[in-house]
Amino acid sequence: MISKKLEEAINHQINRELFSEYYYLSMASYFNSTGLSGFENFFLVQVEEERFHAMKMYRFLNERGGRVFLKEIEAPKTEFNSPLEVFELAYEHEKLVSSMINNLMDLAIRENDHAAKRHFDWFVEEQVEEEASMETTLNKLKLVKGEGHGLLMMDNELAQRVFTPSVK
Repeated sequence: MISKKLEEAINHQINRELFSEYYYLSMASYFNSTGLSGFENFFLVQVEEERFHAMKMYRFLNERGGRVFLKEIEAPKTEFNSPLEVFELAYEHEKLVSSMINNLMDLAIRENDHAAKRHFDWFVEEQVEEEASMETTLNKLKLVKGEGHGLLMMDNELAQRVFTPSVK
């Protein structure tokens, strides 16, 4: 049985993962409106990843005897000025999610919940990849100044991204 503190914290994280899904869908929509379908694809894959994360937390909480309580998801930002701004925001968002996952891990340690700690280990590793992915793309956008042929080359590159769910 999971502690009430962890149950509440995981419920909050499920909401945050669903917000991330919504936020990245808004970013995908922006890229669709600009004709950058590769960038749109990048964020549509990100949408699938965030839903996968939320469902992984959902299943874990249910398996541990907790109850999922869904709450309202706030509206995400919908207007962006440039691809560069989108990736700056996405990178900052991933850093925020990393801090939330670290807080969950800290709580699992304080609660002496080894199953939760092991579960959160996966998310800690995942966040390293998430931040690196956003930072790498952001740095490439900065190199090409977010425009011209470089932007189109990146669009082609990002069109190749596919969602591959983790087997863990």
